[in-house]
Amino acid sequence: MKGGPNRPAVEPDPPFVATEFGRFNEPWAMTFLPDGRLLVTEKNRRLRLFNTASKQTTEISGLPTVAYGGQGGLGDVVLHPQFSSNRYVYLSYAEAGPNSTRGAAVARAQLTLNADGNGGSLSGLQVLWRQTPKVTGEGHYSHRLAFGGDGKLWITSGDRQKFDPAQDMQQNLGKLIRLNDDGSIPGDNPFVGVGGVASQVWTLGHRNLLGIAFDNAGRLWTHEMGPAGGDELNLIERGTNYGWPIVSNGDHYDGTPIPDHPTRPEFNAPEAYWSPVIAPAGFIIYSGDLFPSFRGQGFIGGLASQALVRIQFDGTSAREYKRYPMGARIREVEQGPDGAIWVLEDSSNARLLKLTPRPY
Repeated sequence: MKGGPNRPAVEPDPPFVATEFGRFNEPWAMTFLPDGRLLVTEKNRRLRLFNTASKQTTEISGLPTVAYGGQGGLGDVVLHPQFSSNRYVYLSYAEAGPNSTRGAAVARAQLTLNADGNGGSLSGLQVLWRQTPKVTGEGHYSHRLAFGGDGKLWITSGDRQKFDPAQDMQQNLGKLIRLNDDGSIPGDNPFVGVGGVASQVWTLGHRNLLGIAFDNAGRLWTHEMGPAGGDELNLIERGTNYGWPIVSNGDHYDGTPIPDHPTRPEFNAPEAYWSPVIAPAGFIIYSGDLFPSFRGQGFIGGLASQALVRIQFDGTSAREYKRYPMGARIREVEQGPDGAIWVLEDSSNARLLKLTPRPY
């Protein structure tokens, strides 16, 4: 019997098997606790504790007052980097103001889990940040959260469908925000010298940022929904302007054209964009061992596209590598402790799916 070179393995399509673990009512975000259980936010004012082993769902009490409606409600959930010692959970949500106005807010509280393993409560809630000003309407809050390797808190702040505030440094709408973990302003933020809300800002000229993730080199990437066309994946660079609503690779919904990015090179252009849109939501850059071929690649949930969109990075460039139809709107994507990928659908009876490797 002759020997010879091994044939390279061909990755299956799709390379994963999806297994349903539970169902949720309008879920928006999830994050894993150190013990492997999940915190899951439901837009209609509920924070759930999900046991991935028993598949039991219980509730966490002590939430702030949440304004539910349209795109608003309870939003993102992340743990403090030192959660095991300080028990801090960070939540974003829509908050009501006077005269039918609303805005995103971010709060932190300490989580106490019940001794019987069922549910728990939040205490000592502190509001750390608010969108200012509060405006009418129920769209484009963004309010995705992430912690960087330096322990700073990052907040995506959407334009609230008001367009021009994204370019106004007297407002924090349409911006990417960087704070200390207690909500105070880092002294090295790019616009500290301007004062006021501008001191919170890291970048400006954004529309509706619904994904934020760091790669293994510490670079920060965000994605945002474009108008009619022009969804964007952006490499975040300190103090720069991404151009919304002056430029976009999409047009207004009524057909009015918007100048494309190349017409205004002073604005930071996206590393990848989509027309027609994918309607991106949720985002990870994979770092686990369960899917070795995924390492360093991104996965974006698609709402309108009803897909999981795989991104290949090459340093500071990025492109769509593959698209996996999921048969439902995908709201959230997270990496589990064992390297599995978990996704949440976007509906009133949304499935929580665990993606594990398909043998080959």
